[in-house]
Amino acid sequence: MEKEKVVIIGSGPAGLTAALYTARATLNPLVIAGNQLGGQISITAEVENYPGFPEPDLTGPELVEKMQKQAERFGARIEYDEVVEVDFTKGSPFYIKTHGKEYEAETVIVTAGASPKRLGVPGEEELIGRGVSFCATCDGFFFRGKDVVVVGGGDSALEEGIFLTKFADRVRIIHRRDELRAGPHLQKRAFANEKIDFVWDTVVEEISGNGMVTNVLTENVKTGQKERLDTQGVFIYVGHYPNSKFLEGQLVMDEHGYIITDERMRTSVEGVFAAGEIQDPVYRQIATSVGQGCAAAMMCEKWLSERE
Repeated sequence: MEKEKVVIIGSGPAGLTAALYTARATLNPLVIAGNQLGGQISITAEVENYPGFPEPDLTGPELVEKMQKQAERFGARIEYDEVVEVDFTKGSPFYIKTHGKEYEAETVIVTAGASPKRLGVPGEEELIGRGVSFCATCDGFFFRGKDVVVVGGGDSALEEGIFLTKFADRVRIIHRRDELRAGPHLQKRAFANEKIDFVWDTVVEEISGNGMVTNVLTENVKTGQKERLDTQGVFIYVGHYPNSKFLEGQLVMDEHGYIITDERMRTSVEGVFAAGEIQDPVYRQIATSVGQGCAAAMMCEKWLSERE
């Protein structure tokens, strides 16, 4: 059983920021990176909306590397492993188990993030960052003058579809039903937008491309008719899910599995904090996750100092 003062579960922008701040506070934090160092940002082709990085060719992996190096410079340690079990019920020190080790941590910051739901169709995984995206705010700028499709029918699909019309010449929203789940105001805006067309009662069965997306194969769920639509971008909005399954029964969550925190990033267990998309279903941006990670680290340091 390895004993740690601070364990950070997750290595996205929130986790690496929390690592930076706790390391600078000489708390020698351990970051358990999870199955993907950097989280969702590591699959973002280019980053243009994070303050302080004006260069046009900054990639998600490059930003992750910069954050990692900065945190490690002050003493943060990164363990490339995944948490499979925790026990927060007995209070501090908290029990954490990974595939390879067991830990006792005086305090924990959970930054395990959330994952976009996939369609699960051929070509989807291979073309992520090459035309397949889960974030129009992140990637929409790169589709100026292009033809894109949006998959989904809820608020996110319409919000992002409307946003994409700032850049794309044409946005087709593909929805498996003949009516939308989005709110009336969003529907009104989308229907009034001349750049948006709707493809009803349809699902995407395959995404194709030679290095970059070139088309999607669709099927009408009522008629069975298949059609191949030419497109340069596929934006998928069929929901997100928080990576919180390993925390079930340990922390209070909402009905969707997002950890509930107060304004100081405190969870339902004293000494356990959470930041980033694991507790934020609304913004899902690098900048907001960084701010939340900073706040969680500062509250963690304060909690430890008060105990001492």
